[in-house]
Amino acid sequence: MTLYDIKVTTIDGKTIPMSTYKGRILLIVNVASKCSYTQQYAGLDALYRNYKSKGLTVLGFPCDQFGNQEPGDEQAIQRFCSLTYDVTFPMFAKIEVNGSGTHPLYVHLKAAKPGLLGTEAIKWNFTKFLVGPDGTVLKRYAPTDTPDDIEPDIVARLS
Repeated sequence: MTLYDIKVTTIDGKTIPMSTYKGRILLIVNVASKCSYTQQYAGLDALYRNYKSKGLTVLGFPCDQFGNQEPGDEQAIQRFCSLTYDVTFPMFAKIEVNGSGTHPLYVHLKAAKPGLLGTEAIKWNFTKFLVGPDGTVLKRYAPTDTPDDIEPDIVARLS
């Protein structure tokens, strides 16, 4: 199975294949509204706005597996992202990134780029994965890695 064989559900309930994003650089992030890293929404959206015309898409996947930091439903998440951070990048339905209910996208991402010491588990919200235009998972970033920290890696890969 490749990244492009996986289906995801948009925040408004539509199922789409990841192949929708084939040929684009992707920054895939598990996000949360009540996390100490939530302010990264602003930087993530700035990356998206600055580089979407050059081939970047940021994808946000809400997750409530870390300290109940994403307690709302999809409508509440969408409202928060829009009103608080004016998020324009694609957002998706809430998923699990660890455990027996791990979404297939995160099974794929974690297997392709394990974390520190080879562990696959996502440690916290705002873990990020950089994916090349061919679907190859290029790099995994810690929650503490800010969008500004990641920008040079994105720019280096844009056409």
